Amino acid sequence: QLHLEESGGGSVQTGGSLRLACAASGYSGGRYCMTWFRQPPGQGREWVASTYTGASNADYADSVKDRFTISRVNAKGTVYLQMNRLKPEDTAMYYCAANTGYCTIPPVFSDIAMWGQGTQVTVSS
Repeated sequence: QLHLEESGGGSVQTGGSLRLACAASGYSGGRYCMTWFRQPPGQGREWVASTYTGASNADYADSVKDRFTISRVNAKGTVYLQMNRLKPEDTAMYYCAANTGYCTIPPVFSDIAMWGQGTQVTVSS
C-alpha cells in the first residue's frame, strides 16, 4: 500500500518556478499511474499532469502544458512536478495521487486509490 506525501510548495512571484515532490513510501516497484491535481481557492479539484510508471510518456492539462513537467524516479518511488513561468491562476493546493494500472486521461476520480495531504502553491502578481 502506497503512502503519498507532497513537499515543495511555497510562495513565488509571477514568472517564478517551484518543484513539487511526491514521496511514495511503501513503493515496491509496481505499475502505477501517478497524477498531480490541484484545487484553487473556492474551486473544485482539477487535473494537472499524469505519468505511468511503466512508460516514459506524460500527459498534461492544456493550462499547464509547456510550463510544467512531471517526472519520476522509479527506484525511489518519487514523482516531481517542475513548475515554470508560474501565473497567479496556478495558485492552488496541489495533490499527488496514484492508482494502479494505466492512466486514464483525463483521470476518473473514482479510480484514484491513494491521495497525499497536499502542498500549497501561491503565485503573486
